[in-house]
Amino acid sequence: MVQMNLTYATTFILRVISQGRPYGFEIMDVTGLPSGTVYPALRRLEACGLIRGAWDKRTNKGGGPSRRCYQITKPGQEFLSQTEERFPRLVTLVKR
Repeated sequence: MVQMNLTYATTFILRVISQGRPYGFEIMDVTGLPSGTVYPALRRLEACGLIRGAWDKRTNKGGGPSRRCYQITKPGQEFLSQTEERFPRLVTLVKR
């Protein structure tokens, strides 16, 4: 398992996924983070077991490409709780 650092970006991304916004473009839209931050972080979060990703084949019915859909795992929820304690102001940035 890869060690994950407690960062603002990690916390922001996990919080957005935990609130039901599972796609990379949605995460970028909500957080304002660039793709060069979001997608590498998603790969690290998945490698650590904090999120689970799967290809959403339903999204390509209109001829577009499949999208990767992410879900937070139980260890991810625990990690998110730790990061929110460390960065309490981030909790208010992404409202439910």
